[in-house]
Amino acid sequence: MCYLSQVERDRCNKQNDIIPANMTETRDAETHHLIGGALCLDFANTLYGHTNAIHEYLYDYRDLVLWSRHVGILNQAEAGNLLSKWEQVPAEAEAVFRQAAQLREKIYRIFASLVHDGSPQETDLDQLHQAWLDSQAHTKLVWSENGFMLGWEMTNAIDSMLWRITGSALELLTSDELKRVKQCVRCDWLFVDRSRNQKRRWCSMSACGNRVKMARRYERTKQIG
Repeated sequence: MCYLSQVERDRCNKQNDIIPANMTETRDAETHHLIGGALCLDFANTLYGHTNAIHEYLYDYRDLVLWSRHVGILNQAEAGNLLSKWEQVPAEAEAVFRQAAQLREKIYRIFASLVHDGSPQETDLDQLHQAWLDSQAHTKLVWSENGFMLGWEMTNAIDSMLWRITGSALELLTSDELKRVKQCVRCDWLFVDRSRNQKRRWCSMSACGNRVKMARRYERTKQIG
C-alpha cells in the first residue's frame, strides 16, 4: 500500500530508477506485511508483540529507511541519500531511530487503548500533538489537477519519514474511520476494518486467521478421537 498523494507518486516514479548499491540486501523491514490500512498503524505494527517483543522489524536507522521505502513514503533516491547520512552521521541517525521507536509506542498505546474503550494517556496525546505541530513546519501548498493540497517539502532531512507517520496518526484520530480501528484477536497488530460488514477479527486471514482455524480444527479432531 502506498501512502503518497498522486503528485508525490509522480515525483517518486521519476526517481525510482536510482537503486543505491547499499540497498541490495533484503531485510525484514522490506518484507513487513502491510495490513494496517493506515500508515501510522502499519508503523505501530513493525513490532509484533508490544509487551513481549516476539518479532522486531526495525533494528536500526537503516531499517527505518528501508521500511519507509517499502511503504512508499520515500523513493529510491531519497532512501539512498538517507542511508548515506546513516553512515556519515551515525549518532544523529541513532537519535532519530530512538525518536521513531518512542513515536511507535505512543501511536500503539493510543490506538490500542481506543480499541479497548480505554482512555489514551494524556502525555501520549500531548507529545503526539507536539510532534505533529513540529512536522507542519515542513508542509507546503501544492497544486494538483484536483486543486490545492498540503504536501511535504522536498528535503533530505534525516527525520523526514517521521513527519508523514505523525501526520497519518493525527489524520486517523480526527477522521470518521477511527471507529473502524481494531486489533487482531490473536496478535497485537492494529488495522482499519474496511470490510463490508465490519466484522474483521484478524490482522489477515493468511496469517492469524488460518492459525486460529487450524487450532480449532485440531481441538475438534482431538475431541472426536
